[in-house]
Amino acid sequence: MKRARFTEDQIIGVLKEHEAGAKTADLARKHGVSEATLYNWKAKYGGMDVSEAKRLKQLEDENAKLKKLLAEQMLDAAALRELLGKKMVGPAAKREGVAHLQAVMGLSERRACSLVDADRKMIRYRSRRAPDTELRTQLRDLANARRRFGYRRLFVLLRKGGEPSGINRIYRLYREEGLTVRKRRARRRAAGTRAPILVEAIANARWSVDFVHDQLACGRRFRILNIVDDVTRECLAAIPDTSISGRRVARELTVLIERRGKPGMIVSDNGTEFTSNAMLAWTQDHRIVWHFIAPGKPMQNGFCESFNGRMRDELLNESLFLDLDHARSTIANWIDDYNQRRPHSALGYLTPAAYAANLSATCDRLRNPDQLRRSHLAPPAPHGVKPPEALIAAG
Repeated sequence: MKRARFTEDQIIGVLKEHEAGAKTADLARKHGVSEATLYNWKAKYGGMDVSEAKRLKQLEDENAKLKKLLAEQMLDAAALRELLGKKMVGPAAKREGVAHLQAVMGLSERRACSLVDADRKMIRYRSRRAPDTELRTQLRDLANARRRFGYRRLFVLLRKGGEPSGINRIYRLYREEGLTVRKRRARRRAAGTRAPILVEAIANARWSVDFVHDQLACGRRFRILNIVDDVTRECLAAIPDTSISGRRVARELTVLIERRGKPGMIVSDNGTEFTSNAMLAWTQDHRIVWHFIAPGKPMQNGFCESFNGRMRDELLNESLFLDLDHARSTIANWIDDYNQRRPHSALGYLTPAAYAANLSATCDRLRNPDQLRRSHLAPPAPHGVKPPEALIAAG
């Protein structure tokens, strides 16, 4: 603030001289001011003493400060209204907020940083990190092709494609590109204790069967019979049709057994297709152990239920089936991709086909003692005893 040449005491003294009879021109010449200034002093301080003049000066200063504070508060409120639709979380968002206030409101950097609650060093920081344009494009294309895959499976696919970046870098780019998968609301599950069933870690040790439903574009409903190997997680068959009876289930299982071999056990729920006379006769003829889960306990058939959830999330909810033939071809292509190319988290992000091949090779080594000794592995277990690595917890 500019310092005044005359204090209140001096101004009151000059006015006292004027009241005593001194001429205006002489006073102006004596004190080095204009006559207009003397008249302004008289209009403002005329009839006051020194204490009253000081009090008036204090009131004027306080009024000026209050006006300034009010103007600043109104400016701050207007600036905050500009940021109502912006989420000020993270350095990038705060940098955008400060730049917006400087461009729109004309605020200084210091003022904008105080409103956004950001450090000026952080606002001025410019990243020297490479833009990763090619990797971002590859990640976006892969996420668009696999819309229900999270960053872990995308990382596995990129690594298989030769990308050397680590999972933390892929996760950062995944978040920055806004590729996070929207979570669908899950149904409430009944809480309870479950005792795991030991199943031998070989293919065809146990199969699970279940149905999943969907509808065509015309509104006609159809169902899919899914058959899953609980150990290798392979989808052995997925048969879509408008109606699948117990006889049809028996016929499809017969064809599958001729192609793949006989399972040690088959698990299903208590649906009418599985409890029909045709299925009971089929199990007796083929001498297959059929295990029915407890009513209202779908997690006892958890492997097939998990597969149904993946099919629902990645295929059925993402596809529009024009007719039954279109549904059959689309489901067949997805099953081939699921078994051959899709990494499975429960298998160490191997594909079910690769895991089945590794499991078969391991079982061959365990059955051949000579090969086992040559590979410097532990000796085989005694006759009739299963080694720990040959058993898995299932169910």
